[in-house]
Amino acid sequence: MSSIKIIDESYKHPLLELQQIASENELAFDHLKFARLMDEKDPLRHLRNEFHYPKMSEILHTDPDLVDAQEDCIYFCGNSLGLCPKKTKEYMDVELDKWAKRGVQGHTTGELPWAWCDEVLEADMAKIVGCTQEEVSIMNGLTVNLHLLLISFYRPSKDRYKILCEDKAFPSDHYTFESQARLHGFNPQDVMICLKPREGEFILRLEDILDVIEKKGEEIAVVCFSGVQYYTGQLFDIPTITKAGQAKGCYVGWDLAHAVGNVPLHLHDWQVDFACWCTYKYLNAGAGCLAGLFLHEKHRLHDFPRLMGWWGHNLTTRFKMDNNMEVYPGARGYRLSNTPGLLCPSLKASLEVFNKTSLEQLRQKSLLLTAYLEHLIKESYQRPEGKSPKEDSEAIYIDIFTPSDPRQRGAQLSLAFNVCIEQLFKELEKRGVICDKRLPRVIRITPVPMYCSFEDVHRFMGCLKDALIAAKSSLSHVDVTKV
Repeated sequence: MSSIKIIDESYKHPLLELQQIASENELAFDHLKFARLMDEKDPLRHLRNEFHYPKMSEILHTDPDLVDAQEDCIYFCGNSLGLCPKKTKEYMDVELDKWAKRGVQGHTTGELPWAWCDEVLEADMAKIVGCTQEEVSIMNGLTVNLHLLLISFYRPSKDRYKILCEDKAFPSDHYTFESQARLHGFNPQDVMICLKPREGEFILRLEDILDVIEKKGEEIAVVCFSGVQYYTGQLFDIPTITKAGQAKGCYVGWDLAHAVGNVPLHLHDWQVDFACWCTYKYLNAGAGCLAGLFLHEKHRLHDFPRLMGWWGHNLTTRFKMDNNMEVYPGARGYRLSNTPGLLCPSLKASLEVFNKTSLEQLRQKSLLLTAYLEHLIKESYQRPEGKSPKEDSEAIYIDIFTPSDPRQRGAQLSLAFNVCIEQLFKELEKRGVICDKRLPRVIRITPVPMYCSFEDVHRFMGCLKDALIAAKSSLSHVDVTKV
């Protein structure tokens, strides 16, 4: 994956860096003192104070006999919903106060005028995804935006009508591809190429993706993968796959829900045709907040089919009300309706925190933080090499579905157990660990670098050990052939 510019050319495996620091300070890797030393050295540790970090007493399902009520919980669920920036309520109150005192005049006044509040935030969003302001727009939800983009880019013909995606794509993406196929009169089973990992493997190999594109590219209308796969945490090689697909005449787009705010992106330079993402995971804008849409500048004046609405009309002539559409060039032309003004304050609060650092700095910390977690898990729970699941049926072990190469993943590790995860998940909750589970086997653990610490990882390992011990007697072993 050398084509993904995640870190500089002098890349050093983060585990080696961690081991060097431990050795220089004569500290054991699994010792609390080492975790605290790493936090002391962390140049981003102050960013945690920008967020409301839940206390043990505030979250649900904890056992008061097992936790300190005043201690921070262990929040490893930013892959699902990011924490609330402290400025959010203040900015929300400003808009509510403006509505109460000015009514309709709020459309054109204040720092977030409702008539163009999304446009105020575009430049900061563009920095996060690596594009120009004209290439990005903030609107709708992710799936709505994906549908809008596919209406333009999925224009099947008799010979080129297929959609290439990963097997186990996020359900909403899968349903979008199915419904787009039906809209054009095709059977989704004939249209969708859902690429599976090799037998016995958890992740897709880049060479297998490129091989399918090379062999079937002339039949493929659209290639659309996740930037980071929600179930496994695999970071795909966006520039290489994009280049390969376009070389065969395909349009290439990306669902960046689990990539945006998680890894550095350079959508413009990578020549990505289109992309969309939500803002409530690593972007911390709140549940169901506005989504983002990217349209490369090479398509800014395209004449593709599209759905149109009033808010895609250029503001300079929109209020002539003459019903002669003057569509915005670029991403704004995909807007349909006016932006919900009360959804922009939380996004503003989050983007301001991102402006206090960079994606490169966050990535550097993330590489170290997730490598530290991975190493501690492998030290304690890796199945001995050469042993089959059947031979190890009485032992508790953890398979990590996420790629072992740090350059092929974001912050998330997807942990798979040879036991039923339901009881284990409950035991983790009792100990104040907030994570999530995805059936049949995965618990996703995500130390987000913006607000998680090395001590959080150390605490998690203690909770995991106790949870496994507590749950073992009631846990049932599972079919480890199911991914």
